[in-house]
Amino acid sequence: MSPSSTQSVNDYLNHLKIEKRASSHTISNYARDLSILQDYCRQHQIPDWQSLKPHHIQACISARYQQNISSRTIQRLLSATRSFYHYLIETNRCDHNPGRHVKAPRASRPLPKTLDVDQLNGLLNQPAQTELEIRDLAILELFYSSGLRLSELASLDVADLELNEKTVFVRHGKGNKSRIVPVGRYAVKAIRRWLSIRPQFIKSQSTQPTPALFLSKQGKRLATRSIQERIKHWCLKHGFNQLIHPHMLRHSFASHMLESSGDLRAVQELLGHSNINTTQIYTHLDFQYLADVYDRAHPHAKKK
Repeated sequence: MSPSSTQSVNDYLNHLKIEKRASSHTISNYARDLSILQDYCRQHQIPDWQSLKPHHIQACISARYQQNISSRTIQRLLSATRSFYHYLIETNRCDHNPGRHVKAPRASRPLPKTLDVDQLNGLLNQPAQTELEIRDLAILELFYSSGLRLSELASLDVADLELNEKTVFVRHGKGNKSRIVPVGRYAVKAIRRWLSIRPQFIKSQSTQPTPALFLSKQGKRLATRSIQERIKHWCLKHGFNQLIHPHMLRHSFASHMLESSGDLRAVQELLGHSNINTTQIYTHLDFQYLADVYDRAHPHAKKK
């Protein structure tokens, strides 16, 4: 492709970063998707973005599908293409959006894995014997108590907590949307215990101690990868062979809240979902549980 076409991609990615304030994760994914589109154009001798037509987009998507690329990944490629062309039109670099009416294969939506209440009690009722375990238990309790995403919990500062009010302010939710969520009494107790020893993790030579709620042994904000590893360590130590990850705790929070309250809108707000369709997946989880009970209990449903 022409150098100006390559520059347009770079300009668009800078636009996402500076003006749209997209996350580094989003920018990285879109850069990868547009690189795939550029490769397609080079292979088929398409000189610039103006020359790309809807049938080209459809052919690119079909090729990816035949390579057994997941429907979700293909949908993101199409989304990146549409967004990129919207930018090209706005900046007078192109006069059409070839991806506008192209449809991607519908992604299957597997039900999220959750833990039942007994499993979670077994996970959370273990004693925290070391300073690191006191921190880790506070993390686990907060995940389940408030349904936070991994990135949201890692981004929390001490100032975001209102333990007397039993709330936490999520400043950096998905799409840079903030929200206030409740914190349960078990989580409050675990966090207070962690805060009592948190000063021991702050290095004396540090001129500006980090405001982060959860700190590493080096006195720095605990990274998302480290949080995942510490949860894995907790599970292995206490005999949980099942692979438990932060999002499973969030899924469990959502499923248990919906099962108890039946209030889909409230759960949507707590989770920070912009679209209620995302939250509705938990109604399928609840129905699946009821269906399993039915299969086990109803005389004409029992398997021989």
